[in-house]
Amino acid sequence: MDQTRPETLLLTLTGRDRPGVTSAVFSTLSRAGVEVVDVEQIVLRGRLVLGVLVTVPRDARRLREAVEQTARGLDMDVEVEEGTGDNPSRRSGRVHVTVIGAPLRATAMAAVAGRIADSGANIDRIERMARYPVTAIELHVSGADPRALRTVLATEASREGFDVAVQPADILRHGMRLIVMDVDSTLIQGEVIEMIAAHAGCEAEVAEVTERAMRGELDFEESLRSWVALLEGVPETALAEVYEAVELAPGARTMVRTLRRLGYRFAIVSGGFTQITDRLAAELGIHFARANELEIVDGRLTGRIVGAVVDRAAKAQALREFAGEVGVDVGSTIAIGDGANDLDMLAAAGLGIAYNAKPMVRDAADTAVNVPYLDAIMYLLGITREEVEAADAAVGIVTPAPPV
Repeated sequence: MDQTRPETLLLTLTGRDRPGVTSAVFSTLSRAGVEVVDVEQIVLRGRLVLGVLVTVPRDARRLREAVEQTARGLDMDVEVEEGTGDNPSRRSGRVHVTVIGAPLRATAMAAVAGRIADSGANIDRIERMARYPVTAIELHVSGADPRALRTVLATEASREGFDVAVQPADILRHGMRLIVMDVDSTLIQGEVIEMIAAHAGCEAEVAEVTERAMRGELDFEESLRSWVALLEGVPETALAEVYEAVELAPGARTMVRTLRRLGYRFAIVSGGFTQITDRLAAELGIHFARANELEIVDGRLTGRIVGAVVDRAAKAQALREFAGEVGVDVGSTIAIGDGANDLDMLAAAGLGIAYNAKPMVRDAADTAVNVPYLDAIMYLLGITREEVEAADAAVGIVTPAPPV
């Protein structure tokens, strides 16, 4: 016998799940004196599949009979397969593919699995990350070219209407990371400048310019200065009223709260205004904030900006500076944004996420999330909904129960 590939037995039990099944199986195996090589167990709607790979004992027939007797006592089915060695090592090109849908349809999973197979890669493991308010499934894949797979899956996602992310399965995913977010239409719903413009009676004009700028049709700094000029004479008190009217993106608090517990650092970088972003940062516990400062004289907006404009290039530079302050490599940063002025920041980050973004931004980013829940970002980081809810429950935060 090849001593480098010892004989092994694969035991696969299936049946109704209940407490004590795994305990009973391992009690039987312990009496045979075998070594455990590998174990996998899943439960789907109360149906258990338990696979155990063990070394072959001196009396393999006796072990087989004992396992079969245990299975009968549990009212379960069992298969015993003889072979040699352990599972083969997973091939290089290991990636995590996260699929998100609301709902997630079988056509989406068929498209993902089909393109993975077409690329010559293999799905080694599948697990659910969340079932409510979105369904998120993570596939562990090996033998893939990450860039090529990301391209083909992005095409399928656009066609079938689901979100997909492809990330290398490296150690960076488990380390402390810096998350840098845009603010308007990302961390919060809507555009602050439009809310301020409503106080000046020029909301329609500002909204039109905003839309064109976010599509990349206008120079951002020129547009911003034109916007702000329209705000001349607006009382400073309007800014406090706007702040009180700001609505966070669904899941924003949950994401920041949860990831801060894990040691993540957060920054917001905005083409908006410090009078709003600084208060947001203080309220949410965000570590860094950078935005434009509106000039205020005698309690009224002058229609001018103090200092240099935080534009597309400045956002990317801020990301690099904040990474340096935290002490993490730029490859350990995550950038989240929706507009053309976020493109440099998304490109500079280790993972750039287009969140409910314009088409040109979705096409340029590493991945896109189009469901209206900012905390869905956590599923891309390998954090499950159940883990989030358990962490909240431990500190007395109650989350709504999912539909049965």
